[in-house]
Order: sequence, then structure tokens, then C-alpha cells
Amino acid sequence: MMPQERSRAETHPTGSLLLAVATAFLLMLSTLHAQAADPLRVEGLRVVGDASRARIVIDVSASPDMRWFLVRAPHRLVLEFADVEYRYEDEPVKPRGLVSDIAFGPAGDGRSRLVLTGEGAFVVENVEIMKNEDAAGHRVVIDLVAGSDRQFEAALAEQIATTAGTEGAGLPVERRFTVVVDPGHGGADSGAKGVSGIYEKTITLAFGLELKKALEDTGRYEVHLTRDRDRFLRLDERVKIARRHEADLFISIHADAIRHRDVRGATVYTVSDSPSDAESAAKAVRENLADQIAGYAAQDAGDEVSDILADLVRRETDGFSLRFAKALVGQLSDEIGMIKNPHRFAGFQVLKAPDVPSVLVELGYLSNARDEEQLRDVEWRAQASAGIVAAIGLFADAKLGAAE
Repeated sequence: MMPQERSRAETHPTGSLLLAVATAFLLMLSTLHAQAADPLRVEGLRVVGDASRARIVIDVSASPDMRWFLVRAPHRLVLEFADVEYRYEDEPVKPRGLVSDIAFGPAGDGRSRLVLTGEGAFVVENVEIMKNEDAAGHRVVIDLVAGSDRQFEAALAEQIATTAGTEGAGLPVERRFTVVVDPGHGGADSGAKGVSGIYEKTITLAFGLELKKALEDTGRYEVHLTRDRDRFLRLDERVKIARRHEADLFISIHADAIRHRDVRGATVYTVSDSPSDAESAAKAVRENLADQIAGYAAQDAGDEVSDILADLVRRETDGFSLRFAKALVGQLSDEIGMIKNPHRFAGFQVLKAPDVPSVLVELGYLSNARDEEQLRDVEWRAQASAGIVAAIGLFADAKLGAAE
């Protein structure tokens, strides 16, 4: 080859350098493209927590391209990723506590979704992407806490305002004074047995349904039942339902039986660490054993009052409970027979929501033939319901008036 026929790259050092840089750049692009083509790998998923709080940790191979949003009916948190590959080989992750279901699926356009369904309404407290300190990859950490329907709807409203129509979003609903009625016992826990053989769970459910209707007929209350059929609920689940609905008032309905068959009449109980009398202390022990009687392990009550602020909330709630108890005794005394010293107190687990005024109403004693006859009578129950509705009206007026 003639000298003049040599390439410019051979005759000019600058040309060789440009060729090397171009080659390196192309190699880098090729590597980046290969990396970009690799799907995000989900290498682990963990759920910890209980009925009031849950933490979900998702182990991923790199920082994910991710967004999240809420969907109602049922209450769900949806995490949407750029297409992912699930590589962990452990047993399928079982939902627990606040999370009732976990599902994966394609979302179209090269994206995938992980859907977390709540046992009820919840609040998304935190969603964070964190780099692993001692290993490769990242993790997505999600913290959920049990919430109310109103809080969930408020989050949906904020979502639609910020995303201009995200799927499932809705407008907040106007909040009314909210009452949660708790028909005691149910399912495997039959409660007391009457002299004719009727069970407490049957009486409390009938009365709860009738009281709910009587309250709704006034047109001024939002009313929820902890159970509307014959099913078992743990004591902590009953409390959780009241808190989930942000109840202004929680009323647990009961009809006990005791050895002394001549004892009869209604009683109103509030919570206290120091019982008013031995009979009330024994009543609280019986009610607090409901979970174990039905074959369920006792739940840790937890330390609800953990700081000064929580203690103040607890004291204010107890004050409201006492006010309602007094109003209730006054109204029921005009409608039905009451036991001697009708307002009593003890350490009832079902009344321990720190932020919900709560009472337990003992309608009468199934061990007394006269009381049982009244408890089975629709007209008598309607009269008792009327007294409770009147007391709730007085309490709601006072509480709403104080808030204005």
C-alpha cells in the first residue's frame, strides 16, 4: 500500500484517540442498555405487625421506579413498578393483622402491581425507598396503621386533588356523630344461658340490631355494629372497630347470669382500674375471659398509655364516658328497672379504647325469670332502646356544643 493510502487514523494521533473514545462510549451505551433491559428483581417480601399496625418490607435489586395509590371497596394500597421479576423462592407470604390479602399482577405498558388489601380502613403512615447499608440492592418500607373510613376517604380526596383523577379516588363524606354498638359475645362464645335456655349472644344481637335502627331513624347519627350476625369477635377487634370508625361513643350490650336468681335490673358500667365493688370486679373477669372461653389465645393488651399526651387523652375520654353513663342511668331509670347503684365500674378490656368514650350496658339478668321474659319481649326492648337513644341525644348535644 502506498504511503498516501494510509488512513487518517494511522497518520493523525488525534484520530486514533477519537476512535478509542467513540468505541468506549458505544461499549458504555451497550452496557447501560443491557442494565436497563434487566427487570427490577423483587427478592423478598415481609409483613409484620398486628390488627392495629403493619410494616411491609419489599427487598428489590435496585432503586425502583414506583408509584402508589389507594383504592376503595375494599380498602387497598396499590404499588405500581416498572416491570419486575419475582425471584424469591420462600413460601408465599401470608397476610397478617392489618393486611388481609397480598396479590401481584401485570398492569400493562410494562408495569406490574403489588396490591395490599386492608382488614378495614387504614392510614398510610410512611412509604420509603432505602438503600441497603450492608448489602446490594434497596428495600421499600411501608407503614400502615388502622384508621377510620373518614380518614381513608380524606386520603382519597387528597389523592384525586393531586393526581387529577387517580383510579378509585373519592370525595370526603360529611361526618356525623358516630355511635358503635357492640352486641356482646357471638359465635363460639355464647355468653350466659337463660333460665329457658336462650343464650346471651342471641339477646344482645337482637337488641343491637334494634338499637341501630332506632338511632338511624332519628336521622342524626352514623351507626355501626361490631357484628350483625352470629360470629365471634375478639375483644381487641371490637375496640379496633370503634376506633376505625372514629366513634364518638361505644356501647357494649350484655345480659349476664349469676348464681343469685333474685337479682335483676339493668346496670351501666364504665372502665376503671379500681372496681366499684366485688360483683363488678367478677363481672369484668368473666367478660375479659371471653377470648379464652371461645378457644382463642389471650391478646396482649399493650401499653395504650405510653406518655403524658396519651394519658391526658385517656383522662378526657374517661370523663366523657362518665358523663354519658350518668345520662344513660337517668334515662333508663325512667324507662326500665335498674339494679341498686346502677352505675358501676371495673377493668373491662372492651372499654379500654383510649380515645373513644365507652360504656357497657347490662340490660338485665338471664338468670332471673322476670328479666329474661322482658329481654325476650320486643316491646320491652323498644322501650329500653328509646332510653338509650334519648341519653345519646343529650350526650351528643353536650359534646357537640362544647366543641363549637
